[in-house]
Amino acid sequence: MSRPTSHQARKRFGQNFLEDQQIIQDIMRALALKPGQRLVEIGPGLGALTEHLLEEHDGHLDVVELDRDLIPILRTKFFKFPDLKIHQGDALKFDFSSLITGQEKMRVIGNLPYNISTPLIFHLLEYAPFIQDMHFMLQKEVVDRMAASSGDKSYGRLGIMVQYHCRVEPLIKVPPSAFNPRPKVYSSVVRLTPYEQLPITAKSVSRLEQVVREAFNQRRKTIRNNLKKFITAAQLENIGIDPGLRPENLTLQNFVTISDTLD
Repeated sequence: MSRPTSHQARKRFGQNFLEDQQIIQDIMRALALKPGQRLVEIGPGLGALTEHLLEEHDGHLDVVELDRDLIPILRTKFFKFPDLKIHQGDALKFDFSSLITGQEKMRVIGNLPYNISTPLIFHLLEYAPFIQDMHFMLQKEVVDRMAASSGDKSYGRLGIMVQYHCRVEPLIKVPPSAFNPRPKVYSSVVRLTPYEQLPITAKSVSRLEQVVREAFNQRRKTIRNNLKKFITAAQLENIGIDPGLRPENLTLQNFVTISDTLD
C-alpha cells in the first residue's frame, strides 16, 4: 500500500516514522496476533505498522493519534477497513478503559514519541487491569531503565513502578536508520505484560509511588536523607533496611516494605 500523501514530521510531536519493513515484520512476529483480539495502536503516524495490523489480524483496531493532519491520511489509506476506528486526541489524556466493550483485554502497541514516553507509560499503568500486554518502540535508554535491576546504573523510579505492575521483556534493538527522520539514538521494542496476580503487593500504590519518587529525587544521597520526611533512620533499621544505602541499592520489595510501614 503506497503512501497517499506526504507529511512533514513534526518535531513538537516527537515524530519519527518507522519505515524499516524487516523491523515491522519482527514486531509482528513478536506480537503473535490471534483472531478476535482487541488491538490499540498509539501514534500510528503514517500507518506503516497499522497496515500490517489490519491486513494480518482479524479483529478490531483502535488507533489514537494526536496530529490532526494525519487523520485524513489514515482515513484515506485505510478506507477499506471498517474495523478500524481512529481517535484524534492526546494519548496522555485518553481514557483507554472507554475502548473496552466486553471481557477481552486490550493489546496495546505503539511507536511512542521520546518526549512523552515516560509519562505515557505511567498513564497506561493506571489501566493495567484492562490490558493483556503492551508492545512499545521506545528510546533504548528508556527500555534499559524499565528492565534495570537493583544496583544497575539505569535503575530508578520508572523501572521500579513498571516492574511492580508488569513483567518487562526487551525484544528488538532498532537502529536510527529504521526511521524517517532518523533519530540520534537507538531504539528498542519492549513487551510489558501486566501481572494477573502481583508478585509483590503494596498496601497503597500511591504511597509507594510517593516514596519511590522522593527516594530518587536526589539519587546520589542516602535514603536516610532522601526519605527523612517519611521515616527515621531507626525505623529503617527496625524493618531491616540500612539507612546508609543509596536508593539504587534497594529492591522493589524494600520500597514496598518502607511504603507499607508508613500506612
